[in-house]
Amino acid sequence: MTDVVVFHAGTVEKDGRFYTNGGRVLGVTALDDTIEAARDRAYEAVGLIRFEGAHYRTDIGSKAVGR
Repeated sequence: MTDVVVFHAGTVEKDGRFYTNGGRVLGVTALDDTIEAARDRAYEAVGLIRFEGAHYRTDIGSKAVGR
């Protein structure tokens, strides 16, 4: 995806693959012309990330857009 960056925090790399290592393991950041569009892009990217026990915040950008 364009204009999306995934920051690794609680991950380790073994044999060219990434594995979770506890805590908040990833941060997903997206850019777009509006906060709403950036939020939608971030959630789209989050939807592509899969691992056992994964969960994510559902209030991204809520303060900025009044929700």
